[in-house]
Order: sequence, then C-alpha cells, then structure tokens
Amino acid sequence: MARQIITGIRLAAMTAGGVPYGLVEDAAVAVEDGRIAFAGERAALPQGWSDAPGQDFGGRLATPAFVDCHTHIVHGGHRAREFEMRLQGASYEEVARAGGGIVSTVSATRELSEDALVAGALPRLDALIAEGVATVEIKSGYGLTVADELKMLRAARRLGLLRPVRVKTTYLAAHALPPEYKGQANAYIDDVVLPGMDAAHEEGLVDAVDGFCEGIAFSPDEMARVFDHADKLGLPVKLHAEQLSNLGGARLAASHGALSADHLEYLDEDGVAAMARAGSVAVLLPGAFYTLRETQLPPVDALRRAGVPIAVATDCNPGSSPLASLLLTLNMACTLFRLTPEEALAGATREAARALGLAGEIGTIEPGKRAELAIWDVEHPAELAYRIGFNPLHRRIVGDAA
Repeated sequence: MARQIITGIRLAAMTAGGVPYGLVEDAAVAVEDGRIAFAGERAALPQGWSDAPGQDFGGRLATPAFVDCHTHIVHGGHRAREFEMRLQGASYEEVARAGGGIVSTVSATRELSEDALVAGALPRLDALIAEGVATVEIKSGYGLTVADELKMLRAARRLGLLRPVRVKTTYLAAHALPPEYKGQANAYIDDVVLPGMDAAHEEGLVDAVDGFCEGIAFSPDEMARVFDHADKLGLPVKLHAEQLSNLGGARLAASHGALSADHLEYLDEDGVAAMARAGSVAVLLPGAFYTLRETQLPPVDALRRAGVPIAVATDCNPGSSPLASLLLTLNMACTLFRLTPEEALAGATREAARALGLAGEIGTIEPGKRAELAIWDVEHPAELAYRIGFNPLHRRIVGDAA
C-alpha cells in the first residue's frame, strides 16, 4: 500500500462553495494508492499518518492539476500564412471559403503517418504538462476520411502512453467538409462520419463525439444525425457552437445531454437556459477569440445567472488558436471575458473536469479523488491568472509520483 503526505502547502482545493478557492492555510494532503485520503488543515491529519513518507513544500500553493478540456494538438502543418491574411483584413470565414482554414490542415494531416503525428504533437503536449496539466482532451477532425480520423485518434491515445498525462479522445469527423464532398454534407455524414464513429468505437479510440455547427460547417439538422448515432453507441457528445453565428447549436447539444458546448460568443438566452437545464458546461476559448480578433463576447453574465458551469481551455490548434499555454488562457479569460481569477482557475480545474465527464475523479482536492496536484511558487491563487508569460510551476504530482 503506497502512502505519502504532502505538507508545507497553502491548499486551494477548488471545492465549490465555502471560502474562496477552497483555501486552507497550513494544509496537508494524505495520499494512499494514488488517491486522496485526507485534505485539510495539517493539525487535523488523522492518526496513523505520522510515520508515512512525505514532502514539505515550504509554504507553496497547491491546486488541482490543470485540465485542458478542448484541444486539437494532433495535426500536421501550420497556418502562419493565414495569420498574415487575417491581419490584412480577411475574416475567418473568408479564409475558409478560399480553401484555407481547416481544409488546409486536413491536407497536411493526411500526408503524415501516425508516428509523424505523434512526434509533432509531443512538443505541444509537453508545453501543457510543463504548466501543470495532467489531463488533456484531444480531438480528431483533420483527417476527414475514416482511415485518417482513426489515425489521429490512435496518435492521441499513444500520447497518453508516452507521457504521464490522462488523454481523453474526441471524435470530430463532423468538423468540416473535405473538398471531395463539397456541397454534399449528408453524403459525407453517411460515408465517413457515421461509419468512422462505429470503427472508432469498436476499436476503443473514442471517449466523446463532437462537431462544428456553423454556416461554414454543419447545420443543426446535420449535427442531429451525428448525435443520434452517438446516442445509440452510448457515447457522450459536445459541440463547437455559436462561435461565428447563432444557429441554435447549444440548444441542440443540450437536448442530447451534452457534456459541453464550446466557444459560445453568439449564444442567446434560450441557449443559456437549455444548457442550464441539461447541466452542460460552457467551455470558453479566449485564445480563438483573441486570434480571430472577435468582438462579440460570450454571455458570461447570463451564464452566471443561470448557474451554467464555466470552463476555459486553450483550443490549441494550428489556425484559430495556436495557443499551448493554459496559464495564458487564464489571463485571457479574465482580461477579455471578465471572469474573476477564481472563476478562471475553477474553469481550468473543477469545471474543465466536469466538461470531460470526470468531475467525480479529478478537478478538486478532496478525499476519494485522484491525487493530481500542481505545486506553485506563488503566494495567492489569483497570481496564476494575473501574471503573463511566466510559469511558476514548482512540481506536478500525479498519483503516487511526487
């Protein structure tokens, strides 16, 4: 039986309610077989732990390890030229309709082997891990053939074997129409999206199903076909929704009990209410908002009033959010979207775990959950969102490895 005690910490447990950040001064965390047995004031540590091995972190701050709940880190190529085009005045939609955007990454991704995709993704994954991330969601969506979507998902699964990080995979074949299916969305769904989902499910490669519901991608009716199929397979769903317009994607996702709806700049009150009823998480992606120079803010106040959980994530991808820093994402969430530092930190821990269906396993520091902690060289948790371009991580703790 592996046991250890973590002491000399100010504990930001990030439990809901109670004191801000769930902050406990002079705290201790007891870990047994990789799970938290106790978290609280050191003076209240249960008897029987005095002889357990431990580490004293000299008064540093401990938080739950970070969760990046929306990424596209497996892909080929880059889109720096499109970055230039947007700076010269082209919109995201104009770039996409000119043959750029997602489709350009599809070409680069199809050309790479699974090994090459893994090698290309590792530096991005390592950047996240270096900032305290212990769980990362990785989407497919740049293959757009059955074989290439499966190749991406296999690469994502391999990343979780090569690094001490939990990888949750999301099947995103309904991301864009490849050139060979231009104007034939339903045929693409019939030929690629649905059979690819079956194959990924049979191979154990998929944890959730996603799509892009926009005028440049798939309509709500088309996404409903995808979600109906996911429901039959018992796979949870999530959706890129209301990023560029309001098509009612969030309402559709909520009607399927979605884990989350993501982006949400154009979300309306009906969509907010539907998400609240369904318990779906609003995943905000300030990196894409920043990169695309968007001006339509997501309805944060409406989400708060309705009690919709708010998560934040990097959306790390080669086009609209080439961002591999969750710490910078926290700052952006506060500066651009006016989240409080506590909301931003909860969004990268407790609520991000909820957005992946892992709320019972990670995201807070409390008994019964996995011992996944980040130890920081800061005095107060607000510093994690306050600083820009500075990484104060001292140690990442995953299970029994401290």
